[in-house]
Amino acid sequence: MTRMLVIGGARSGKSAHAEALALASGRRLVYVATAQSGDEEMAQRIAHHRARRDQAWTTVEAPIALAEAIARHSAPDTVVLVDCLTVWLSNLLFAERIEFPEVGPIEAPAVFHAQRVALLDALANVQGDVILVSNEVGQGIIPTGAVTRWYVDEAGRLNQAIAAVCDRAVLVVAGLPLQLKG
Repeated sequence: MTRMLVIGGARSGKSAHAEALALASGRRLVYVATAQSGDEEMAQRIAHHRARRDQAWTTVEAPIALAEAIARHSAPDTVVLVDCLTVWLSNLLFAERIEFPEVGPIEAPAVFHAQRVALLDALANVQGDVILVSNEVGQGIIPTGAVTRWYVDEAGRLNQAIAAVCDRAVLVVAGLPLQLKG
């Protein structure tokens, strides 16, 4: 079992690198997509990612319940690729309320903290390989708005927590991977 973080900026090549690593494993492939098609531009991004993947991939959509998807699909003969953590973070932080069938609506910030703990627990108990893709959003200019600073801060904290539990971490810049850990 290997847990790996592939991190980089927007359009750095991180998703393509993560997909190539998963394909090279020769194992069963599960792609956990966190994006939701809220507008035409995002729909095009999702279509671009789907077009890169062939029939070997099983796609699971998990815009909120990421830990549950990882736990459900993790197996010794499987690579679970999650793309991407920062989109998942946006889904959690910027939704007004999130509906859960068993308990009803819960305010998004409370859900975020519970889901983050659940994700870290799921990663501690995976049975197969997991590759997590995330954006590095904290290397640019400090945002002037409080909400944007909050998002950048939470993304940084999430990336640090994920890197800490991963066996390997790779930074991708201009399509080139740089081994950070493992």
